[in-house]
Amino acid sequence: MSEELLKVSNISISFIQYGSGLKQNILDVISDLTLDISQGEIVAVLGSSGSGKSLLAHGILGILPSNANLSGTMHYRGEPLNQNLKEKLRGDEIALIPQSVKFLDPLMKISEQAIGDCTEEEKEEKKAIQREVFEKYGLSKEVDDMYPFQLSGGMARRVLVSTALLSNPKLVIADEPTPGLDERSIKETLNHLRQMANDNVGVLLITHDINAALEVADKIAIFYAGYVIEIANSSDFTGDGEKLIHPYTKALYHALPQNDFKLTEGHQPLHDELLKYCPYFERCEHPTDICHETIPKLIDIGDKKIRCNRANEFKTGEF
Repeated sequence: MSEELLKVSNISISFIQYGSGLKQNILDVISDLTLDISQGEIVAVLGSSGSGKSLLAHGILGILPSNANLSGTMHYRGEPLNQNLKEKLRGDEIALIPQSVKFLDPLMKISEQAIGDCTEEEKEEKKAIQREVFEKYGLSKEVDDMYPFQLSGGMARRVLVSTALLSNPKLVIADEPTPGLDERSIKETLNHLRQMANDNVGVLLITHDINAALEVADKIAIFYAGYVIEIANSSDFTGDGEKLIHPYTKALYHALPQNDFKLTEGHQPLHDELLKYCPYFERCEHPTDICHETIPKLIDIGDKKIRCNRANEFKTGEF
């Protein structure tokens, strides 16, 4: 059995906002989010752009802004993941691959910023480790003395991936690592993530690209209106979607071009539109009265997790 690295339970993230007359409002962005990641496993959190899913990464790393409220529990290798532990592990056992190459300092050579601040005694050892990791990801020695503007898009992505691995992390968070890349660079980036998992690293992939998630992830957590509504195996996204359970997950799968591009009317609620009932109620073809009265819990059905009042009926086809 692989060791469980991260367990996130009932995490909610909200923000205090001030409107006219300094009226205070609470903006709920993530609600009751639960998932876990083990060694050698890639778990994708799949949601639309701007849905707030990247806040999960910030919550794990302990870098949420000061007006954010976080509730729920996180455990890392069985130990409560409080702010002190987050700061201790950040950049060490838990590493981040940021979503933009703009995170690279344009005024520093690649090798200097990859190694970071260190003493002259430490520099030689860190340089050797950096070169070993860079070689593994196809970055030649010439790259060390380059500035970011001299790198191609694919090379810059490889630098971000390699830099995240210099501390030999156990958990890597890849926050939207593929936007703006051509097809070849996307495939290369996903191969790097799979290589990490093959090296027994746990990977949390945050993305809006369903094809990327399906290609590389072991499990996929479907993010909708701030909630995880289904956690399924990537192998469940096959055939006519008969192995999927939640109506939105099925609709998402059927909306793919290779699956007839069948669209569902309506839109995903915005954060300030969220109601105190099932977030998918307005778009669901099979709602019940209770769906308008309460937000369903995320429950286990076999090896999946589903947030739906009719989950067992959808599983068996009895509706």
